[in-house]
Amino acid sequence: MSSVVWRNIPTVLTLDELLDKAFTKAKKAGNLVVDKDRVYRTRKQMTRMIQSAGDALSSTLLDWVHRWPSLDQMSLFDIAMVEASVGCDDYRQSLGACQWAAIKCQEIASQNAKKLRRMVNIPPMHDTRREAYGRISSIMGRIGKNLDFLREARDTLRTLPMIDQADSCIVVAGAPNVGKSALIAAMSSGKPDIAAYPFTTRQLHVGHFLNRRLRYQLVDTPGLLDRPMEERNPIEMQAIAALEHVGDLCLFLMDPSEAGGTPMEAQQNLLKEVAGLLPQTPLIVIDGKGDLLTQIDQDEWSAVVEMEVALESNPDGPIPEIRNPDSGHLVISSTSPAGIARLRHEIVTRIGEQYDDDPLSLPDNWHRRDE
Repeated sequence: MSSVVWRNIPTVLTLDELLDKAFTKAKKAGNLVVDKDRVYRTRKQMTRMIQSAGDALSSTLLDWVHRWPSLDQMSLFDIAMVEASVGCDDYRQSLGACQWAAIKCQEIASQNAKKLRRMVNIPPMHDTRREAYGRISSIMGRIGKNLDFLREARDTLRTLPMIDQADSCIVVAGAPNVGKSALIAAMSSGKPDIAAYPFTTRQLHVGHFLNRRLRYQLVDTPGLLDRPMEERNPIEMQAIAALEHVGDLCLFLMDPSEAGGTPMEAQQNLLKEVAGLLPQTPLIVIDGKGDLLTQIDQDEWSAVVEMEVALESNPDGPIPEIRNPDSGHLVISSTSPAGIARLRHEIVTRIGEQYDDDPLSLPDNWHRRDE
């Protein structure tokens, strides 16, 4: 299932803009009517104006309904993102309201056009046209809040990431301000905002790196806080959505130095929760901000940094590695940088283990037809 291209969502007009567009088009359509007989001409004009207004509103509303992504055709990840950002119920209800209004506008236009065919006096014809306009305006007024919701939702949804289901996806999780955005920037083409305060990342960012022509996606999630699920805000729920639905691998970044402001106990609690959310997803725990860790031997750290720099000119050289003697986790630093090459190698290896070596092999219980 392909990911939704949120940038392609069409613009939604305001209620006043929509009515003005429809009635202006109706007036132009009425002016095009030519008939020598005044009664016939007026009847045709009023009929054409009513039908044109109804058609303009109906076609515009139905076009939005068809061009906005359907929840029934979205991946679980995209559905979760809609729920976290704008709410699936409001999303579905607003599109349903547009479809309802489109049908009602067509019905009103048909009913009043039918009434006009039986009229022989000019004043009632104008009254019927005004009545139709009033009923159409009333119907549109009932979905005014839905139009406002869709217009605001569009601005929010256009900022959501597009994750290709065909490429491997690595979700980077952890407490606020532990260095997730800096890690994404160091490893991939993504350029997240980086600053020294919590919740710099207010939405998901996606970066990429290539290895042997295969593309790997890195999803930078907003920092998770150590609190119950029902107390979490939409920013945190976006991170939960990414963790639950798109990750082939999860990187959990720890900050043993506690320089980011989150105590290690809270980080450990988050790690347990993430592991519980992803029982089937491989999890790699890494220690960040290695240049701030006092338990790391400085001579060993300097050697790792030098070897990492040497890899830029000699990619086939040895890949350095350094681990925290207290936790046993791989240690990295996005500012030095150090440990980034080893982490990239670890990611490629762990994801490769999920695939069968035989490209022609079939899954268990695959249907076979006996000849």
